[in-house]
Amino acid sequence: MKKLLPFIYLLGFAFIALMFSQFQPDKNIDELKIKYTDSASNFIDIDGMSVHYKIEGSGAPLLLIHGTSASLHTWDTWTEILKEHFTIIRMDIPAFGLTGPNAQNDYTIQYYASFINQFAEKMELDSFYLAGNSLGGYIAWYYTLQYPEKVNKLILIDAAGYPREKFPPIFTFARLPVVSELMKSFTPKSLIKRNLEQVYYNDAKITDELVERYYNLLLRAGNRGAFLARVKGETTYYNETIKNIKTPTLIQWGKHDTWIPLKDGEQFHKDIANSQLIVYDNAGHVPMEEIPLETAKDVLRFLR
Repeated sequence: MKKLLPFIYLLGFAFIALMFSQFQPDKNIDELKIKYTDSASNFIDIDGMSVHYKIEGSGAPLLLIHGTSASLHTWDTWTEILKEHFTIIRMDIPAFGLTGPNAQNDYTIQYYASFINQFAEKMELDSFYLAGNSLGGYIAWYYTLQYPEKVNKLILIDAAGYPREKFPPIFTFARLPVVSELMKSFTPKSLIKRNLEQVYYNDAKITDELVERYYNLLLRAGNRGAFLARVKGETTYYNETIKNIKTPTLIQWGKHDTWIPLKDGEQFHKDIANSQLIVYDNAGHVPMEEIPLETAKDVLRFLR
């Protein structure tokens, strides 16, 4: 045992050194604003949060809701294409992007639906088209059930909402008590890249700039804690209500989605009577970001 002690101490010091090498403090919001806002960016107060949003284009309003750990930037190419035909409205939802956490630490689907309603009212939107990806898709269909008169057409892109037996590794780790606490301060950039490789089908499309953006916005003060609160919080599902959606719905799904399987997209199509399903052979979990030209073309056809 005495002979092993030096090696045990060495391993312990190596582990501590490794941990501290991955320590990342929160990013200053003002510095992030310089890098991740432009002339179209605006901020509005909702529930004490300074919500980052953009409005671009002209025509009927199309409201876009991003997914977990993403931001309004996930819709950049869609916006460039679709703003020729619609007024594109997008925001960083609470817990993510430049908006950051809410004071109540409430990230239930009911809260998000209420947030979207407050945002729509502040934008003076009586009715609009609504699209959402992943968590954003969950928010979109749940919001549609609560306010059916406001949503003219609905677009679900690899949307969440059905009970899961298996979760992506990052969500599993976030539920582990000790690991989740470490994740608030120790966040290697390589972890973000691995997550992107899981949600993309074609890894060649994952640029250094893309990794940097996801990474920097995750480090926005409060976002890591908010992500953990979201993942460890709500466990109730409302999938039994999906069949009550009467709004015309387009369901877009990446065939190679390893986070939310295609069978969920097929279930949405089965449960929503007035729906159509398009499956993309060349995409994963975020087809609007990975193959924006193809998916935007189908959206344009559906809405017009």
